[in-house]
Amino acid sequence: MNQMNKEDKSEKKPVESTSYRSSYHFTAPDKWKNDPQKPIFYNGQYHYYYLYNKDYPDGNGTEWRHATSEDLVHWKDEGVAIPKYTNKNGDPWSGSVVVDRNNTAGFGENAFIAVVTQPSEDGGKQEQYLWYSTDEGKTFQSAGDEPVLSNPGIEDFRDPKIIWDDERDKWVMLLAEGSKIGFYESGNLKEWKFTGDFQTEDYGVLECPDLFQMRGPNGTVKWVLGMSANGEAVDKPNNYAYWIGDFNGENFEKEHEEPQWLDYGFDWYGGVTFEDGQADDKLNKRYGLAWMNKWSYADNTPTMEADGFNGTDSIVREITLQEDEQYGYALASQPVADLKQLVKSEKKYNDITLIDESNTLDMKGETYRIEADVSWEDSENIGLRLRESEDKSRHIDVGLAISENYSYVNRAFVENPDEEKKFQESQAPFGGNNKNARLTVLVDKTSVEVFIDGGKVVHTNLVFPLAEDQGISLFSSGGTATFENVKVEELGTSK
Repeated sequence: MNQMNKEDKSEKKPVESTSYRSSYHFTAPDKWKNDPQKPIFYNGQYHYYYLYNKDYPDGNGTEWRHATSEDLVHWKDEGVAIPKYTNKNGDPWSGSVVVDRNNTAGFGENAFIAVVTQPSEDGGKQEQYLWYSTDEGKTFQSAGDEPVLSNPGIEDFRDPKIIWDDERDKWVMLLAEGSKIGFYESGNLKEWKFTGDFQTEDYGVLECPDLFQMRGPNGTVKWVLGMSANGEAVDKPNNYAYWIGDFNGENFEKEHEEPQWLDYGFDWYGGVTFEDGQADDKLNKRYGLAWMNKWSYADNTPTMEADGFNGTDSIVREITLQEDEQYGYALASQPVADLKQLVKSEKKYNDITLIDESNTLDMKGETYRIEADVSWEDSENIGLRLRESEDKSRHIDVGLAISENYSYVNRAFVENPDEEKKFQESQAPFGGNNKNARLTVLVDKTSVEVFIDGGKVVHTNLVFPLAEDQGISLFSSGGTATFENVKVEELGTSK
């Protein structure tokens, strides 16, 4: 995706003297960021590139900015690695970077190779161009003005994602091509051959494809095909859809017709997953992150006026493959384990039973993690009210609508980016037959991320609560609920 010229709406948001910059989420140092590029691990560090616009809010395209981390919690800004408008092919959009350990492309062993979508000068066609780095990803050089994969005459032809196919000893590229994903193969990253495609319906223009293997708890290895998709036309999310199946080296065969979703919130878009660089076995766990925003309201944030930037990422997640009753297998997400480094204090509560009432905890917070085991007999609606005002009029509700079989995050009672009030409550299916659930919630200055029952369901939403609103309440409506093992951890800054 590319950040285009847009009206700057940031002045329409109320701004306080306090900072809106997230405490422990990755944020752009200034101006604008959107799509993450899949991080790679090299020489003890994760190298993360993302689309950045130093000219925001005046449009004028994107370039690749670089950050590094050893723990996926603390990040160091490394500056721009692929600058915009340095060749005739336009500004660099999303793409994929790999370490060419065997020098297949001819730029040297361990060269960083990026294949990037650029809108060519010939009518703005989306084509794929190669850039390379011989200084461990700090700076990239263009390999030439000619594309390594030319546009075949279609409007959408972008977001290359490259993986190494160990079994078949070749590079594989995925491309977002409107409503389908194209598959290509290469031995040298320069010459690509089409091998097949994966067709979809009802999920809009696809973006940011993803392909990887994972091992389930019983030892079974599955392929996963993911992509950013818009399922709003069929009452589904607008973020990361995925299918589980098999990749035969040329094409992907899905096991179920309908996709699953890695998130049910409004703000987990352009998502990428990547390997655990420090693990010997790469199939047991992956990491993932996404841009916390939505194109419907991408410019609506108080951070631009208050802090001079617009662009925040989700927390990095640990992703595993779990058995699932409906699909056989499903992906589950949890916050990255090293987030524990940021814990400043904690407070625990146990055996809080509520009968059609609420209970306000004697702890307040602006940036924290809260966990709770909740059980019920006859309650209709159970949950947490977060960032609650003293008069109880402003709050973010995280809950289980048991009588209607869905989980939800409702941000309608606080400022949020959705000025048109179309996306106020995210919902996800929830079967409450076991009459218990585990909730983990991450709260930062402008976001709420909810992980239910080990992260099989996740909601990620942007919110803009007032700094002074820091109350935390538990509630049960229409019956009795018990909250056990409640823990609130105050989280410090990763900046």
